Amino acid sequence: MTVEFAARLPLARNELDRDAEHRSTPDLERVLRDDPATRFLPVHGGAMLRNADGTLRFVDADQVPDDATLLYLGRAVSDAPDAPAGTRFVAALVDDAAAARIEPDTDAWENLRMFGTELSARDQGLAVEAVAMANWHAVHGFSPRTGSPTASTVGGWVRRDPEGHQHFPRTDAAIIVGITDGQDRILLGSNAAWDANRYSLLAGFVEPGESLEDAVRREVFEEAGVTIEEPEYLGSQPWPFPASLMVGFRARAVDGDPSSARPDGVEIIDVRWFSRDEIREQAGDTVLLPGRTSIARVIIEEWYGGPLDLP
Repeated sequence: MTVEFAARLPLARNELDRDAEHRSTPDLERVLRDDPATRFLPVHGGAMLRNADGTLRFVDADQVPDDATLLYLGRAVSDAPDAPAGTRFVAALVDDAAAARIEPDTDAWENLRMFGTELSARDQGLAVEAVAMANWHAVHGFSPRTGSPTASTVGGWVRRDPEGHQHFPRTDAAIIVGITDGQDRILLGSNAAWDANRYSLLAGFVEPGESLEDAVRREVFEEAGVTIEEPEYLGSQPWPFPASLMVGFRARAVDGDPSSARPDGVEIIDVRWFSRDEIREQAGDTVLLPGRTSIARVIIEEWYGGPLDLP
């Protein structure tokens, strides 16, 4: 992965020490609440609040309900106007009632998918970590081994059931690939769950016992009937919607008739080869492309040769 490519991945930026050793501090929640320097980030269903200048909005400990699930995110590694280096950050996962007390204007609660590119590297790292973990806590209230209720512990990084079983967060690896043909056109597909004119790169989850490269070859053939040459790794970024790590590749279709590309008809309903001229003329109008927070957009723009003036 080139430094230039990595720097353009909006959700891969980070200026935070996750400070994992501090998670096991005895009575950590009380320690964090009692420290007036601690910054609390309220998270409501994956949404957060921002200040007028676009920075994340933090709240005081007394605004965080006693029963809120707290997640220790880590500490700042550099000085910022709202928090010097060493400041500890905590996500507070709040319910509807608590969210309404903190900010009654429901429109003020914003989704990371919409504003991730606008945050500083520190705030972006905090937001992605908080949203990913909020999603994990939301679906792991019961032990998959015993069915018993689980409780958050170790700074929010472990859930433990009454029988003592510990459950840890998991991340699902997914590949995403920019495929070009002999004319240097790029292959984009339209998913059945999207608007008919929305196109993106082909992607899919890595299966158990499968390498990333094998997953690229399999997914591309399954979804579009295209055989590719050896894929080349580009970079990765978290995609906490709800719990993925997007691993980006580029690859070239094996010589042959590019018109043989065909959608699987189930997940992918259309595939098309696009030239740069077609992208320039159609994108944002008759063809909708991935948003700026996605690695798909970065890979497409790398092939295109520069940024696209689109949302």
